[in-house]
Amino acid sequence: MTTVRKAGWFVVLAVAMAAWMGVLGTLQGAAEAGVIASRLPDGTARAEDLAKVQSFLENKIVVQKLVDYGVSPEEAMAKVRAMSEQDLHRLASLTDRAAAGTDSALGVLIGLAILIILVIVIFKLMDKEIIIR
Repeated sequence: MTTVRKAGWFVVLAVAMAAWMGVLGTLQGAAEAGVIASRLPDGTARAEDLAKVQSFLENKIVVQKLVDYGVSPEEAMAKVRAMSEQDLHRLASLTDRAAAGTDSALGVLIGLAILIILVIVIFKLMDKEIIIR
């Protein structure tokens, strides 16, 4: 096993795998699970969903994106009010997911830290020294 670790191709393979794991670790992907209602409740749910979507549409970033695409916030709110209850509920549940995924900088930093630790461990397994000057 020590002869394999000292081979040049093993070092290249280990670094390539570490780099690939770093790339895959920075991709945005989230698995979420939750309970989905089998039917929509009465009209109070529409008011709650409408308030949730309206608060999401008042976000500065969302307003800027709407303006970039040529849609005014008033037009967007008019379209939301014209939606059916099922579509409005689906949109309100999507706004929860969008708000949950806004802190991606922390995920990138954690991914980089894990990548650095992985590279250090690989070098230690190969009996190499890491010297930082």
